[in-house]
Amino acid sequence: MSNIESTNAEQKPRSNAWQSALTVVQEAEPPFIPAGAHAMTVVVEFPPGDPGTPPHRHSGPAFGYVLDGEMVFELEGQPARVLRAGEAFWEPGGDVIHYQDGNNRGDIPVRFTVTMLCEPGKPMLTLVDEEELVRRKNRRAPGTD
Repeated sequence: MSNIESTNAEQKPRSNAWQSALTVVQEAEPPFIPAGAHAMTVVVEFPPGDPGTPPHRHSGPAFGYVLDGEMVFELEGQPARVLRAGEAFWEPGGDVIHYQDGNNRGDIPVRFTVTMLCEPGKPMLTLVDEEELVRRKNRRAPGTD
């Protein structure tokens, strides 16, 4: 007998496919979730060769998945890496700068989805100005520009 019960005794059983339909693509333990956070899920698509969003930060953690193409992903303190379709990523948000999320390919678009937990009343992302980038240059992984 299963531990799962139906709330509708007359409901006929469906397939059992749902029991094996789930694939975990990432697990993460963010350092914090802003009080009263709201979630926002977006799909981002950059054309071939596009550098993506300028350096920025999020007010809370963000969790993403590459749908098509290849993305260059770089967070403060980590070397840039290429993520391909089917790979997941996350960032802690807060004071961490997200340097790159651009298209790694010059021949195809990149498309990815991101769910962000945003601090109430704060924008989804905030661009980082040039002065701050210079001030925090020592926090960027060696070998990056």
